Amino acid sequence: MDVLIPLLAVLFPGRCVGCGVAPAALCPDCLARARPGPAAPGPSPPPGVDWWVAAFAYEGAVREGLARVKYRNARSALPLLADALVERLRQPPPPGPVDVVTWPPTSAGRRRQRGFDQAEHLARAVGRGLDVPVRRSLVRRAGGPAQTGRTARERRHGPVFGARSVAGQRVLVVDDVATTGATLAAAAASLRSAGATWVGAATVARTPLRAGPSRGAASGADRSRGAQGTAPGSRYSR
Repeated sequence: MDVLIPLLAVLFPGRCVGCGVAPAALCPDCLARARPGPAAPGPSPPPGVDWWVAAFAYEGAVREGLARVKYRNARSALPLLADALVERLRQPPPPGPVDVVTWPPTSAGRRRQRGFDQAEHLARAVGRGLDVPVRRSLVRRAGGPAQTGRTARERRHGPVFGARSVAGQRVLVVDDVATTGATLAAAAASLRSAGATWVGAATVARTPLRAGPSRGAASGADRSRGAQGTAPGSRYSR
């Protein structure tokens, strides 16, 4: 898959979602102008996750680029987004030693429909960039719906994963985007049940903080704070 992406970009060139320039679905200039994820350290990450960083806020060209990867098979954006995530992980503060990189797999139906799993591609790129082994440590249980298209309330239940043994290991979970973090929380719970001693997370993007009622007021909207997580008591979804 990693070898095919540059070839597909040549055979079927796309145009940048930000400025319209060919040949990639997202160009370096537009990515450079994208709002970065807030600097670490940040508030608490989702339950069970010890450390969380995102390269960008989930908005503008980054959001549209990720959407085109998922729904229009515009894979030409993936290498640039993967490189940006690796670069973000190299910035301080580091997550500490990582024994294995993995990803929360998409549903079988989504993988058949798209022909690939974007989270797996990103995870393998991160593993190469950090020189850390990449393993398929998580298994998505059959019967659980995809998070895409669900309401915030529905997403907070998260998908259901099983995990292969990661006894005594520090595991970094890589995904494309997180809105309220339920997927990361579900992945962390499964990895800890399989023996992980530390679970970190790295996502290309995360939902930025939205203006709304003051802290303590009830709200059903997804909220997030900082690149590494959200404030205690916040609600999480993918």
